[in-house]
Amino acid sequence: MKLATIVVFYYPSDDNIKNINTYLDEVEKVFVVDNSDDDVIRLKSTKKIEYIKFYENKGIAQALNEGAKRARDLNFKWLLTLDQDSKITKKNISALKEFIENTKEKRIGLVAPFQDIGLPHEKSDKEYEECLELMTSGSVINLEAYKKIGGFKDWLFIDCVDTDYCLNLLNHKYQVLRLNNVIMKHSLGDLTLHRFLGKTYDCFNHNPIRRYYIVRNNLYIYEMYHDLYPEYCDHLIRCQKGQVKRILVFEKDKFKKLKMMYKGYKDYKNGVKGRLSE
Repeated sequence: MKLATIVVFYYPSDDNIKNINTYLDEVEKVFVVDNSDDDVIRLKSTKKIEYIKFYENKGIAQALNEGAKRARDLNFKWLLTLDQDSKITKKNISALKEFIENTKEKRIGLVAPFQDIGLPHEKSDKEYEECLELMTSGSVINLEAYKKIGGFKDWLFIDCVDTDYCLNLLNHKYQVLRLNNVIMKHSLGDLTLHRFLGKTYDCFNHNPIRRYYIVRNNLYIYEMYHDLYPEYCDHLIRCQKGQVKRILVFEKDKFKKLKMMYKGYKDYKNGVKGRLSE
């Protein structure tokens, strides 16, 4: 099975760039899309690596669309999507490819490993299961399904890009599958755990700008998909309300974060989409 990869850069560290070597031998092509707002060229294109410099931050969704378009132009059927800090093992890539090649499932839109973000979780006994949402990093997407659903929504910019993509696949009768025995470690924000009144609370400590997009885009997700997935969309809104409490009790920069969350709410009400204007 031929597999291409898209990895999105945004001011990557040297270690981020070196991460490419962890999966380079397992794929046929790597598209590196650089969203950094400067003129620095961080990587040389080679026969196997194609470096695409945007010279501005166009967001995760547009970067993923660029990689998907170039992969389709080269007749790839499957695309592995990764973040710049992603480290995926050769064993994991082989397991994902083997599943796609051998499964009897006929409507696969996306296959992903189990994402270990550092929180306690119960291990399922199932080899794989259908999910409503999976993270972009580490996922292998079906490029035929990608075309049918219209790709990633550029106007989301960042945050909820993966949520929308998965729900859109499901709405078009494609499957979103997680392989429970394929484990990939992933950093989500700056995770810290706090004990309070006998309970443990997780905080991701996202910066104020990320808080803006998370609130705004979750409200768009609610608007687009609540009729189809009401319980899940209600859960997303409850989580946002819970994050307010966590920020107030545990996190730094409380005022800035809450201010940007409120701006995200106001911009949603006003129909604002795309990159936050500065």
